[in-house]
Amino acid sequence: MTAALAERSRAGPGVFLELTKPRIVLLVLLTVAAAFVLGSEGAVALPLLAHTLFGTALVAGGTNALNQVAEAELDALMRRTRRRPLPSGRLDRGPAGAFAWSLGVGGIGYLALLVSPLAALLAALTLISYVYLYTPLKRRTTLSTLVGAVPGALPVVGGWAAARGDLGVGAWILFAILFLWQVPHFLALAWLYREDYDAAGMRMLSVGDPDGRATFRQATLASVALLSAALAPTMIGLAGPAYFWGALVLTLWFVLASGRAAIGPSAAGARRLFKVSVAYLPALLALMMLDKVP
Repeated sequence: MTAALAERSRAGPGVFLELTKPRIVLLVLLTVAAAFVLGSEGAVALPLLAHTLFGTALVAGGTNALNQVAEAELDALMRRTRRRPLPSGRLDRGPAGAFAWSLGVGGIGYLALLVSPLAALLAALTLISYVYLYTPLKRRTTLSTLVGAVPGALPVVGGWAAARGDLGVGAWILFAILFLWQVPHFLALAWLYREDYDAAGMRMLSVGDPDGRATFRQATLASVALLSAALAPTMIGLAGPAYFWGALVLTLWFVLASGRAAIGPSAAGARRLFKVSVAYLPALLALMMLDKVP
């Protein structure tokens, strides 16, 4: 038995968990929980929130796993991803695919039965658009980043819909915040790993942009656009004035990080922008929940 087969034969629950990208799932659950709280009229229905988070975790994990199944050969070409379960040989495509589909379909069914058909529909759209639109487009067009931001922002709409049962203006403002936030967040990471993406044949904006000016110019434009979306919750009466001023400071910080990276592109600037983006989103959502208008 080869070393790869021996390692594969020892694959346990941890390998399958790794396939779901737990850190990304946790970030998704954070946005869904925030949207549920913001969309709740009156007291938060904790049992319904728990069902929403569990079903969403299943769909998010299944979606991430399906992405890894589809891109196993590409992951093997990139230093950052070659140790993932499939390219490293720790897991076969068949069991990985079965596991991924079980999670995704199971999560959609769970949401349909215990949350709402609307929440389940949004979860299904997230899975389909991520796996069948964003994933293949990464090898065809630099616009894939914008396409991928759609399934990345849909879960927050699902959280609102689960709490309120509709898709009001608040849900779409949250969608806009998540959509625009993802652009500088991902572009910073993509520029840092542009050589990896180039080796895998992925047509990211960063691949043909060695000096980083085009990449970080786009990141800055998105962060500037985010300013309007981030302040909108106060304008529609969803959050109060404390949120408005806090969101203004946070978003200007984000714009500054993007602008600095655009003026003098460097690995240090890209890492700084990425770290700011990671801190920005939970801080903004926490502030929005704390200053939610009853």
